[in-house]
Amino acid sequence: MTERDLENLKTLPVPAARADAKRAAMEAALIAFDTAHSGHAPAAGVSQDKTDAPKGNIVPLRQTETSTHKRSFRMLISSRSTQALAASVAAIVIAAPFAFQHLRTDLQGPAVTVITELRSPANAPVYGLDTARQADDGRARSNAADQTIAHEDKLAKSKEDKESFAAARKTAESVAPPPPPMVSSEPPAAAPSNKAEGDMRNVAGKVTPETQKQWHMQSRLGLGTLADATSPVTLPNALPADAMIIAPEEHRDAFAAHDINPVKQVATDPVSTFSIDVDTASYAFVRRALNSGHLPPKDAVRPEEMINYFPYAYPAPESADTPFKPTVTVMPSPWNPTNKLVHIAINGYDIKSAERPRANLVFLMDVSGSMGPQDRLPLVKNALRLLVDQLKPDDTVAIVTYASGSGIALEPTKVSDKAKILTALEQLGAGGSTAGAAGIADAYRLAEAGFDKAAVNRVILATDGDFNVGITDTGELKSFIERKRQSGIFLSILGVGQGNHNDALMQTLAQNGNGTAAYVDTLSEARKVLVEDASSTLFTIAKDVKTQVEWNPARVSEYRLIGYETRALSREDFNNDRVDAGDIGSGHTVTAIYEITPAGAPTLADDLRYGSKTAPAGASSTAAPKAVSNELGFLKLRYKRPNDDTSQLISLPVTDDLAKATMNEVPVEQRFSVAVAAFAQLLKGAPYTQGYTFDDVLALAQPARGDDPFGYRAEFLNLVRLAKSAQP
Repeated sequence: MTERDLENLKTLPVPAARADAKRAAMEAALIAFDTAHSGHAPAAGVSQDKTDAPKGNIVPLRQTETSTHKRSFRMLISSRSTQALAASVAAIVIAAPFAFQHLRTDLQGPAVTVITELRSPANAPVYGLDTARQADDGRARSNAADQTIAHEDKLAKSKEDKESFAAARKTAESVAPPPPPMVSSEPPAAAPSNKAEGDMRNVAGKVTPETQKQWHMQSRLGLGTLADATSPVTLPNALPADAMIIAPEEHRDAFAAHDINPVKQVATDPVSTFSIDVDTASYAFVRRALNSGHLPPKDAVRPEEMINYFPYAYPAPESADTPFKPTVTVMPSPWNPTNKLVHIAINGYDIKSAERPRANLVFLMDVSGSMGPQDRLPLVKNALRLLVDQLKPDDTVAIVTYASGSGIALEPTKVSDKAKILTALEQLGAGGSTAGAAGIADAYRLAEAGFDKAAVNRVILATDGDFNVGITDTGELKSFIERKRQSGIFLSILGVGQGNHNDALMQTLAQNGNGTAAYVDTLSEARKVLVEDASSTLFTIAKDVKTQVEWNPARVSEYRLIGYETRALSREDFNNDRVDAGDIGSGHTVTAIYEITPAGAPTLADDLRYGSKTAPAGASSTAAPKAVSNELGFLKLRYKRPNDDTSQLISLPVTDDLAKATMNEVPVEQRFSVAVAAFAQLLKGAPYTQGYTFDDVLALAQPARGDDPFGYRAEFLNLVRLAKSAQP
């Protein structure tokens, strides 16, 4: 602590509840730096003559006039190092009750973020907090105090030094505010405020250098960095009165790394097989990164999830007898004029509300300490309230929570008793470690107890993916979910948070649980997933859907699949009904795009030296017959009905009749999806876009915006513009 630190400390604003604590800390610290005569502070009422100032290593760091506080407090000073130590001890004692309060951080990049919290009235109890966590905080404060005393005893060189430390500590404690009170676990009788929770705003560009300097000092000295529970923190300039300063923390987001699909030669590898994917988590995370002013990690970009984020008006099946309808369009490649795109669109049958089966849902809620920020547990609670509003009275809901352990917060309850469900949600609070595996086991056990073969039985896991207690190995969790999937209970994921967002684990769980993975970063996104897309999220119309395309070597020399790196299957897996694949929900649209190199066009791979790229027509019995010479390839789709174990086949030849000569002839739905595919490839750094730019994406997407009732496509255009100036 330097003299400059003390000067800055004097000017810092603090809430009224800590004004006395700040004043006591300042006076104790300043006294420590007062001029001492012969190693001692002057007695009360005795002035210090300048000629008597000590010399050498006891020259004071700061001289000050005698304060009224000195009359009741006498600190013994023996050296410059002891002076500094005494001031530090006083500051520690003052800061201790606040330093161990529950505080988690959430950042939008390296900039300082302000999180607005709802305030309780003065002296009102705070609800929904984990009492075990509060007990841990109390023990932490007690241990810190014991360690401080032990440290003082170790450093004290004389009896007078020990007395100095004890006196400073006693005086500071006498004016320090008490630790946060234990809170009730019972919910308030009145309905909660409808004020929007989790309103996050980045204010890095709205403050003066002096304000930033004061924030830095607050964080450094431990004052004013935590929101007071009963009175707002008053901060200068553009900050709201109920703001809380959040210190930067290291980002630990986890994404699985996968190589971009390579270009393959039809002569040697003519068959492409993959599982469909209707997840949307990647797009939401990319949006959050770009809105924060920086590009997303490349591993966070999965092109198929960005493409499939949007609803498309593809041709739909006419009845539930055929659960989905494929549509194929061949068009020029926008980024490589010598190549073509083969666009495969699938539209699932939309179950009407009157037709849909009953829902048996278990909400598995992560309530560990990492879920405390407003964009995590509070956001999830609001999201699930929206979902409950969409359910029918005969549907059932149960709630299982997990933190250091797991427990049942709500037994299976009919949605007709909505008040009971909402009350259980309201009581949830964050605290403790993350025993996710125990919670998953309990959730499946509860779902199995209420299993209804005629209903949709689903566990919805809401988490930031930070499992650190119990089964933490991804392979073990995967095996557990695979075994439970066979019971007919599916698993869907709602991912939240940034900083320790474990996307890799959530993708593994969702893919092996016959469910979807969505990333919810705002209440608007929660509404999209759980209200607008509720049917497709909850009600499966086809499971284990696999796609296979065999390319005609007489017409196509090379191909590559855009995205779906995590969904690749072996050729023999296509006909194996024991191999798991993706599911399609009610009204879901799925898009897959291949880029192909027509025969005779420039290729990336050299011709074979000891063989030909294609077998000459008529050379063998495996050569393409003349009757299919107009085919670029042959599309096959396999799927199972939700309660069946045997797959059914849909097939469609990819012929020249499906080709469009120019992009202007291509329907707007297909054009827009291609623009999203181009954008995803640019963000991921794919080497195949031939100098295509963000401006080219805008030029392709803008005319293809089409019908956009919810503004998703307008938002996409804005994200492309943000990407042009985003930081790496």
